[in-house]
Amino acid sequence: MANNHEIPAKMTAIAISQPGGPRVLKPETRDVPVPGPGEVVIRVHAAGVNRPDVQQRKGAYPPPPGASDLPGLEVAGDIAALGDEISRWRIGDRVCALTPGGGYAEYVRVHAGSVLPIPAGFTYSEAAAVPENYFTVWHNVFERGGLKKGETLIVHGGSSGIGTTAIQLASTFGATVITTAGSKEKCDACLKIGADRAINYREEDFVTAVKDATGGKGADVILDMVGGDYVARNYEAAAVEGRIVQIAVQAGAVASTNFATLMVKRLTHTGSTLRPRTVEFKAAIAAALEAQVWPLLGTRKVAPVMDMIFPLTEAWRAHERMEEGEHIGKIVLDVG
Repeated sequence: MANNHEIPAKMTAIAISQPGGPRVLKPETRDVPVPGPGEVVIRVHAAGVNRPDVQQRKGAYPPPPGASDLPGLEVAGDIAALGDEISRWRIGDRVCALTPGGGYAEYVRVHAGSVLPIPAGFTYSEAAAVPENYFTVWHNVFERGGLKKGETLIVHGGSSGIGTTAIQLASTFGATVITTAGSKEKCDACLKIGADRAINYREEDFVTAVKDATGGKGADVILDMVGGDYVARNYEAAAVEGRIVQIAVQAGAVASTNFATLMVKRLTHTGSTLRPRTVEFKAAIAAALEAQVWPLLGTRKVAPVMDMIFPLTEAWRAHERMEEGEHIGKIVLDVG
C-alpha cells in the first residue's frame, strides 16, 4: 500500500496545451498534488471521459475557481495521502470519486465528501465510469425531476453515459422509460438495459411516438441534454404537471418556445450543472447514492455500460471517439 512518504514528487498528466481539437491533449510532467484539510489524494488507476471534458478542451467550459486546470471529472484508484480532518478513509482504500477537474493524471486531489468506495466486484475501469453519471442522474432525475414509481421518463441521448445510467436507474426504481437515440444499434442497446421504448430520432418524431406510447398522456419527467429546438418539442411531449430537467444544450442554449403550453400544462422546466456546486452539496448526493444505489451496483442490478478504454497518454483518441458520436456507454482512460 502507498503511504504519504512513498508518493513521488512528479506525475504524468494530460494537459490542454491550447484550446482546440483532440490533439491539443498532451502529456506533461506536473507536481503531485498535496491534500488540504478535508481532502485526500488518490492514486488514479482509471479516469472517466465526459462531454464536459470535450467542452473544456475547446475552451468553452473553464474549470471553477480553485479547481485543477486539467480535464477529468471522475476517477477510480487507491487513497495515497490523507489531509487533516479525515476520519473515514485510510491509505490504500479502493475508491472512486467525483472531481472538479484533474482526473486525467496519475494522482488527483479530491474533497473527501466526493469519495465513495468502489462497488463490490467492480474493476477500476468500471468504477471510474460511475461517479459523474450517477451523481448527475440521481440529482436531476430523482431530486430535481422527482421521478416516482409508475411515472414515465423520457431520456434523450439514451446511449450516452448519462442516458444508459438514467435508463437503468429509472427502470430499476419502477418507472416506464422512453428514450431517443440516433441509430438502430443504439436503440437496441437502450432496450437491452431496460428502456420500454426506444425512438430513432432520425426516423421518427419523438413527440408523436411519446404520445402514442403513453395513450396521449405524455411523459412525467424529461431528461434533456439537447436544448435548441427540443425545448418546444419537450413541452409538447410532456404530460400535465410534467417536469423537464435540462442538463446540457448540445443543440444550442437559445430556443424559441410557446410558454402558453407551459402554463396550460403546469409544467416545471428546471436545470442544473454539477461541477461548480459546493463540496457539501456533492457530499449529500454521495451519501444518497451510497445508501440507495451502491447496493444495486454491488449486485449488478445496475452497472455502467462500457464502450472503449484508452491509455492515459492517448486521451486524444478517447476524445475523438466521443466526438464521432458512435460510442454506446462510457469511454474510460486506463492510467495504470
